[in-house]
Amino acid sequence: MTEKEYNQCVHQYADNVYRFILKNLQNEEDARDVVQTAFEKMWINRCEVDNIRCKSYLFTVAYHQMIDHIRKMKRISLRDEFDENARIYNKPAHNTKKILEEALSRLSETQRSLVLLKDYEGYSYDEIGQITGLNVSQVKVYLHRARIQLKNYLVSPENVI
Repeated sequence: MTEKEYNQCVHQYADNVYRFILKNLQNEEDARDVVQTAFEKMWINRCEVDNIRCKSYLFTVAYHQMIDHIRKMKRISLRDEFDENARIYNKPAHNTKKILEEALSRLSETQRSLVLLKDYEGYSYDEIGQITGLNVSQVKVYLHRARIQLKNYLVSPENVI
């Protein structure tokens, strides 16, 4: 991969990678750090990266960085000085986006990533398997189970009302 091809890859996929990581981490600063590290690793290994597969490589590296970050954050338990639920929002109480984010947050890290990669980013099962290191049948099974959990949460009146 040349420097020009690297810059094209960054320009073309930066927003997609950031959006994917942000949806999983739900923290802008952490998402920026993970994406920055992914781009840094791609730059370091640019000689080994095929330009045709740069998107898959970038998402794979970002995904693994995100998993590492999540594991690290689980070991470090920081306490916020305020309760997240105590915030005052000027939005309607029954915000669809908020409900969907709550439903996604109830999924495991792997399930959430698979749903976002397939349904939000539009990757094929093969591409998702390459990014996550799972085989195609595992991707299908985990994605199916995740969708069932989402459906059960979203159709339950006490969760939506």
